[in-house]
Amino acid sequence: MPHSRILVIKLGALGDFLMALGPMQAIRRHHPDAELVLLTRAAYRALGEATGLFAEIWVDPAPRWSPVAWWRWRSRLRSAGFTRVYDLQTSDRSAGYFRLFPGDRRPEWSGKVAGASHRHDYPEDHRLHSIDRQRAQLAIAGIADVPLPDLSFLDGDLSRFGLPERFALLIPGSSPERPVKRWPIERYAELAARLAAQGAVPVVVGGEAEAAAGRAIRDRVPAARDLTGRTGLGQLAALARRAVVAVGNDTGPTHLVALAGCPTVALFSAASDPAKTAPRGAEVCELYAPALADLPVDRVAAAVDDLIRFEGDAPC
Repeated sequence: MPHSRILVIKLGALGDFLMALGPMQAIRRHHPDAELVLLTRAAYRALGEATGLFAEIWVDPAPRWSPVAWWRWRSRLRSAGFTRVYDLQTSDRSAGYFRLFPGDRRPEWSGKVAGASHRHDYPEDHRLHSIDRQRAQLAIAGIADVPLPDLSFLDGDLSRFGLPERFALLIPGSSPERPVKRWPIERYAELAARLAAQGAVPVVVGGEAEAAAGRAIRDRVPAARDLTGRTGLGQLAALARRAVVAVGNDTGPTHLVALAGCPTVALFSAASDPAKTAPRGAEVCELYAPALADLPVDRVAAAVDDLIRFEGDAPC
């Protein structure tokens, strides 16, 4: 489709956005001469720009209940000249955007919404992983080759941190609204002590919201390094490429380090389904307990040892 103008919709959250980078990269390869526009949330504008895939980044206006906002948004979509839309969000919101186009002048549409020219219809109770689901969606639109996301565009300077040669990443955070997805911080501290005793310096990463967790681990394990609130996504990817292993909850940074190539142990509770949302990468082990408070340190430490010893080939 040469000289076409194509809209890609992916709003988030972070882990979902990272998983969609492989499909975005595949779309770019399939349409080498097209002008790609990304519609996303403001939080992911910089990440979208860093990919180098898009001519423009649009921030989703989320018009909600304002008729004037909806009219303005409809006018912008209709006048943009899109020849095809790849809806990687496949939500009620993006389905509503499909309906803003007149039926006789809609662009080709890849997504779940009824009436789409390249519809991927799947049941609401599916257990498809998001990557597998999007691969099936793009296959319907003629894109057969969708590898895992390539995060080589993400990098950062680590020199100011003075890190040792051998270190392990700990990711104790998750969405503040979902505390049930967090392994207890005292378990992370116990795991940090074991890692330090084995010669792998624990490095705690996360946002400002994880500062208390970082302090708690360092108070328990003085050898640990607390980098909470001090790393951007590029630096986190750089850390992942150097770390011997990472352990994290079901949260965006855990997805990032796994995709960047770090051997990763991901911890899941009944709040999320690893069949649909587990991190993907070269070496990923998922551990599940209905309540993460019941997941013992011994089980996590054994998974860490297996990844380090067998480079991901041992059963998890």
